[in-house]
Amino acid sequence: MSGELRETGSAATRRASVAALVAVAAAALAACSSTSSYFSSFPTTPAPGAQPAQPAATLGTGQVKAALILPLSAPGNAGIAGQAMRNAADMALAEFNAPNVQLLVKDDAGSAEGARQAAQQALNEGAEIILGPLFAQSVTVVGQIARGRNVPVIAFSTDANVASPGVYLLSFLPETDVQRIVQYSSSVGKRSYLALIPDNPYGTVVEAAFRQDVGRRGGRIVALERYSHDKAAMAGPIKNVAGAAAHAEALFIPDGSDAVPDVVQQLVGAGVNIKRLQLLGTGLWGDDPRINATPALDGGWYAAPDAAGYRNFANRYAARFKQQPVRTATLAYDAVALIAALVKTQGPQRFSPEVLTNPSGFSGIDGLFRFRPDGTTERGLAVLRVTPAGPQVVAPAPRSFGASG
Repeated sequence: MSGELRETGSAATRRASVAALVAVAAAALAACSSTSSYFSSFPTTPAPGAQPAQPAATLGTGQVKAALILPLSAPGNAGIAGQAMRNAADMALAEFNAPNVQLLVKDDAGSAEGARQAAQQALNEGAEIILGPLFAQSVTVVGQIARGRNVPVIAFSTDANVASPGVYLLSFLPETDVQRIVQYSSSVGKRSYLALIPDNPYGTVVEAAFRQDVGRRGGRIVALERYSHDKAAMAGPIKNVAGAAAHAEALFIPDGSDAVPDVVQQLVGAGVNIKRLQLLGTGLWGDDPRINATPALDGGWYAAPDAAGYRNFANRYAARFKQQPVRTATLAYDAVALIAALVKTQGPQRFSPEVLTNPSGFSGIDGLFRFRPDGTTERGLAVLRVTPAGPQVVAPAPRSFGASG
């Protein structure tokens, strides 16, 4: 089934419509933490000492060349993710019905040096745009090389620090989760917040975004504590938050299913009436059976794409490759479908900053997205409610960015 990756909003009437991709939105969000359901299948940093393998074959026979840099031969789950993303790119080309694109598939083996070599080879072979790499340090290196040749990069890292003008991140950034869940909770009258945030790099990013978004919407943070996943070390933060619980309306716990149920149970044990608070999470909660099966989390809200788009994609992928994709595969699919659409409709300006940063954005498997001029990505997310039967949408993803609040 071929989908349509479309340019949304009024820009679609000023330009030829951008064809491509599958309709609806998709499931769990990416994050930089190893606890993310999205990223649990591979590490967020490459294995030390990885060396680049031989260049991979090309995909497609079109005239417009684009590089696809992935950790195809990296050890462990990173290599599995790279292979699945290559498959998804191949699938996008097939479903787009032979676009005028040729992908120069390059293996960086999960290393920054491999990514540097891969980018240099691809540019020497005529790549007009680079898709990938996956790891943050590799994105930095590739961005520097590509910038010298005035070639844009659409990378897959979740570290917003490596984004820059011309280096765009087609990934799920934790900041977007926070912005959406705070926006929604504020819209229904929540003004006072508690927060228990994991003491890891993901938590650092999320805390900064949470403080900014709560303040921007006129709310206040009654208590915020960082915690480690060691139960003994968690006692102090739990006690402090429990002591302030009577003065708050919502409790934010941006962690994965390996931690959130324990955190909530400890709060209950400390005397907190969880049902009096609106529980809030990020995409790390995902569509996870452990979250859904925890009675204390029933009714909690979190921000994520709707799952229908990913399920549709995963079914088609499994039919084609006889295995399930890793969750990152949709990023490669959307990236390839996007450039195929732009090649088809945008002429010589296809990869210009004006086209790539169109404020109306694009719609792909994982829903609405747009690149900001600074290289970060904004996504249109739904708000979902935890129930024993699985997540339920309480606020649908916006159909345009003008409606996203």
